Order: sequence, then structure tokens, then C-alpha cells
Amino acid sequence: MTARKIHYVAIVGEDPDSNFSVRFPDFPGCVSAGDTLDEAILNAHEALAGHVSHMLADGEALPPPTPVQQLVGQHDATTVAITVVPVVLAGQIKRVNITLDVGLLEEIDSMTDNRSRFLADAARAELARRRAI
Repeated sequence: MTARKIHYVAIVGEDPDSNFSVRFPDFPGCVSAGDTLDEAILNAHEALAGHVSHMLADGEALPPPTPVQQLVGQHDATTVAITVVPVVLAGQIKRVNITLDVGLLEEIDSMTDNRSRFLADAARAELARRRAI
């Protein structure tokens, strides 16, 4: 089983008080923001990756992506962009051997009871950030 990618619609809005905001129609409550449009979209990748990761860890099913065509005409005056954000869903799990600084490992362990999930979430967030650049 290999990893697969799903694209979800993100709606970017502009508010004079908070710059740019991003919401996902398929994930109520999953929101992001940024001072610039680029920053908002970058942060949206990280927010969605984290949200999906937590849903899957909790055993929740992901909603099917809403086709972007369904949302094109459904925006308000604050909408500045409608885009899609990819989420990479894990494939088969493989055990790997890595080397980490002892202090870093201790800090990770103090923050979580599942080291592997923590590192996988961090890797997904960084990959999402780099894809958005």
C-alpha cells in the first residue's frame, strides 16, 4: 500500500482586521490565517495536515472532498481566492531507525505519549510547508 494524495478546497478571505483567513468547507473548525496571502496558504497546508492527522489518529473517517466547481459561485465579498490543498494519507507503516540528539528526544517525549505519531505529524507539517513554497 502506498501513500495517496487527496485535495480539499480552501477558501481564502481577506478581513481588514486580521489580514487573510483560510477555511475548509469539508472540515468545519479547521481554519488558518496569515499576514499575507502566501503565508495564509502556507499555514493552511499545515493546519489541514494536522487536522487530518488527528482525525485519523482518533479513528474518524475523512469526508469526501467537495468538488471545487460546487463552491466557485458560493462566496462572499471577503473571498479573495478558492484553492485546493493536498493532504498525503499514509500508506503502509514501515519501521525505521533514526538518530536524534538525546535532549531533543527527551523534549519530544515530554510533549507526547506517542513518539512515532509526533514525528510523523512534524514531518507532514514540514512537507506541507515546503510544498507550499
